[in-house]
Amino acid sequence: MVRVKRGNVARKRRKKILSLASGYRGAHSVLFRVANQQVMKALRYSYIGRKQKKRIFRRIWISRINAASRLNGLSYSQLIHKLKQSNIDINRKMLSQIAVLDSS
Repeated sequence: MVRVKRGNVARKRRKKILSLASGYRGAHSVLFRVANQQVMKALRYSYIGRKQKKRIFRRIWISRINAASRLNGLSYSQLIHKLKQSNIDINRKMLSQIAVLDSS
């Protein structure tokens, strides 16, 4: 049986992980095993964070719309209901921009 020497492939794989882990503190950026765990954890958190960012922005938009609509004597839910009744299709991001920029 011929021995398989995979030095180049293994080095590339380890180097990729260690480059992703650069900037981590202590052994987390030097030792491959620890760095690999930290990179996998970081990638997991970044995936979750991309989903959470959408939720957080939606909450911000809704609170801005609510504040602006209350200045005009409506609650947020009443405003959305009346917009839907009038067949006005405008998303919350644009509504919050209008609320912020046209507050006067």
